[in-house]
Amino acid sequence: MIFIEIIKAIILGIIQGITEWLPISSTGHMIIVNELIPMQMSTEFVNMFMVVIQFGSILAVLLLYFSKLNPFAKSKKDPEHFKNTMNLWYKVAIAAVPAAIIGFLFDDMIDKYLYNSVTVAITLIVYGFAFLWIESRKNKSTINSLGQLTYKTAAFIGIFQVLALIPGTSRSGATILGAVLLGCARPVAAEFSFFLAIPMMFGASLLKLLKLKVALDFAGIMLLVVGMVTAFVVSIIAIKTFMSYVRKHDFKVFGYYRIILGVIVLLYFAFLK
Repeated sequence: MIFIEIIKAIILGIIQGITEWLPISSTGHMIIVNELIPMQMSTEFVNMFMVVIQFGSILAVLLLYFSKLNPFAKSKKDPEHFKNTMNLWYKVAIAAVPAAIIGFLFDDMIDKYLYNSVTVAITLIVYGFAFLWIESRKNKSTINSLGQLTYKTAAFIGIFQVLALIPGTSRSGATILGAVLLGCARPVAAEFSFFLAIPMMFGASLLKLLKLKVALDFAGIMLLVVGMVTAFVVSIIAIKTFMSYVRKHDFKVFGYYRIILGVIVLLYFAFLK
């Protein structure tokens, strides 16, 4: 019994690690996977599991970009390097404010009215077409490094991130889409999206954990650790692969993928559920 649940935890950790960083909606995938191979645990535990394994993904970003994000790194003894790193964190903080406020105020309402298969499917499809549209514009990027990213642009990216509060939108999808529309090169949009995930995922996860009251036994702790470690390892691979991809390719493939997945979700819940 526990062996089967561990396998499910690994699968969900893999899905989390991949989909959290790609603009394809981790929520949409989690809904489908949990429907096909539901964990034989309480609803409260499953909800907590989906939140806790996100910490593995957060740790992956911190590890991969530790030098770039750490203002006190030995390589940043130069005051200018320290200043640039702190400015990056200030921009992340500014971008995090809109979604943090809206999410805190309307978290329960969003879960009650929008966390459903229809909403997820519609947003998957809508933003899939949005990615295809933005790639058809062929606009030249004006922001080709994080240093060129202004506080104003960071604030607008943060406003785009508010859209990700709607399930199925994809946090990375909303921020990347907004950043590209605002003139960011794809690698800059992707990296800033990763950094913005740190406070947003940590804050959202902490908020949900505070609302959940689940008593954990040894089996529950084991599943949480397995899921988080899996998400951590897979996130490292996913982030490296994604960054390598976006330096040479556009986002059209993710647009098509979102549309196909959205249609599958609609058909599954309309005819098979």
